[in-house]
Amino acid sequence: MQFRVEHDTVYSYGETALYSAQYLRLTPRHHDHQDVWGWSVKSNVPLVSFADAFGNVVHVLTLAARHREIRVNVRGNATTRDTHGILPVEPEPFPPAVYLRATGYTEVDEALKDFTEDHRAVVGRNTIGGLHGLMAAIGERVSYEIGVTHVRTTASQAFVEGSGVCQDHAHIFIACCRQLGIPARYVSGYLWVNPDDNDYDANHAWAEAFVPDLGWISFDVANRMSATDAYLRVAMGLDYSGAAPLLGIRRGGGDEKMDVRVRVSQFDTRREARVHARDQQ
Repeated sequence: MQFRVEHDTVYSYGETALYSAQYLRLTPRHHDHQDVWGWSVKSNVPLVSFADAFGNVVHVLTLAARHREIRVNVRGNATTRDTHGILPVEPEPFPPAVYLRATGYTEVDEALKDFTEDHRAVVGRNTIGGLHGLMAAIGERVSYEIGVTHVRTTASQAFVEGSGVCQDHAHIFIACCRQLGIPARYVSGYLWVNPDDNDYDANHAWAEAFVPDLGWISFDVANRMSATDAYLRVAMGLDYSGAAPLLGIRRGGGDEKMDVRVRVSQFDTRREARVHARDQQ
């Protein structure tokens, strides 16, 4: 599938802010299942980029001056291939065991532990089938609902609440996998959906679990499926904090308003090639 991504974020402050810092994980990397080109991350504030410990491309935005607004604009193209949810084998910065570590977002309480243990026997007999069953069970138990949870909600809190968004679904799945001794990690990216479908934002999150002899397998609880070529993988980490598209701090500013607009569209690569050739003349 051929993507064009347009992702605009505007932070507006009710009062003058004195300092802001943001980590932007908004640039997908090339993988065997996706090619990226013409990708740019721009802001009204200077950016510095580096690769973090997980290999994610990170742009750092710092502003130590009085300000009332910060803008971030992302534009880029990508081609993806459907691998039926199985990531191609590539060099990894860490061994799978690193992704067994519990974090603040993925610690399990008694309720989530009991739920997980109900799936242990099935996962033990058939790991892939059991994990798909676990994904479906979480989707049944925790409905997709915007506005009930927030970015700091943990897996256990969302599970008790019984509703949440893709971030919560991913955290719950990851927490369950780690409880079962299966390495799992958080992935952020973009998802192409039917333009008439308003249920899901194009900015998306899902999970990946490590299965011996197969490798990393994707699980999107919100849509109860593995990733297809409609998914563009951008960043990954132990949880949301390591893969969030935008994450930062500020001093001052009063009330904050964040306006985010994401558009993921398909395009004809042949037409794009003609336009590019014409532009080079």
